[in-house]
Amino acid sequence: QVQLVESGGGLVQPGGSLRLSCAASGISIPIYSMGWYRQAPGKQRELVALIGSRFGANYADSAKGRFTISADNAKNTAYLQMNSLRPEDTAVYYCNVVILTLDGYWGQGTQVTVSS
Repeated sequence: QVQLVESGGGLVQPGGSLRLSCAASGISIPIYSMGWYRQAPGKQRELVALIGSRFGANYADSAKGRFTISADNAKNTAYLQMNSLRPEDTAVYYCNVVILTLDGYWGQGTQVTVSS
């Protein structure tokens, strides 16, 4: 059974940093991509950053220059380093994994709140 466990969310002041982690287990087929999405209250879930060995890293415009996605393929773990956080970054952040069969899996989400 595939499980994605996210960690690293929390409350941070504007301008601060957080590092999110997503550990995937129970995956027997190689991973095509790992990504981070977020959903703010009243808004649709949106892509933040995506990484895959076949295409590298891609970012939403709002994340470029501030967020960095990385992955440890040996551990099936993805990270999202978030710097210069803004109040508008407040959302639930979800990890997503897509395997080579193009089946996708979601984590349970981790809350990120940026507030003074």
